[in-house]
Amino acid sequence: MHTLTDLICKTLALTESGTLTSPYDAEWRSPSEQFQSGLVTHWHPVPQETPVNFDGLANAVEAPIHPDIQAYYGSYWSGTLEANSDEGQVSLIQLWNTEDFDRLIANLIGHALMKMKAGLPFTVFFANTDPDTEYFLSIENESGQILLEEPGKPPLRVVDEDIHTFLGRLTPELREPDIY
Repeated sequence: MHTLTDLICKTLALTESGTLTSPYDAEWRSPSEQFQSGLVTHWHPVPQETPVNFDGLANAVEAPIHPDIQAYYGSYWSGTLEANSDEGQVSLIQLWNTEDFDRLIANLIGHALMKMKAGLPFTVFFANTDPDTEYFLSIENESGQILLEEPGKPPLRVVDEDIHTFLGRLTPELREPDIY
């Protein structure tokens, strides 16, 4: 996914060391980790050698998973990437490790069940917005459109036509993630 790669390159260019930092957790390791110093792990996104597989989710929701969703989550092992958009702050959810992927799938199945119960189309969340709200950004599974959503409610609005357009207009930011 070239737009995600471009955003990562722009983010890393903002650093002196070419790495980002997170608190070190010996029980929560990632292929993206480069080295530790004290209680901090230094990391940068690394390509997934074998992209994560969405077949289980497709079976659970009884629908194929949009290629943009698979490409987004199947590109890198990475911590959260921070950016700004015209609409405000964005924290891009990334996969730290395979266990994180398993947790994502479990959350997406719960999300799908809630959507089906409400009669709403299935979406896959990929980013959080302002930490003072519950708003999140998602990819609509059928169309690939980027939607602004709030838990348990119909989408508030279409933000962009696809993930490539959306990622291409983000400005990377070096800040500690404070929304998950």
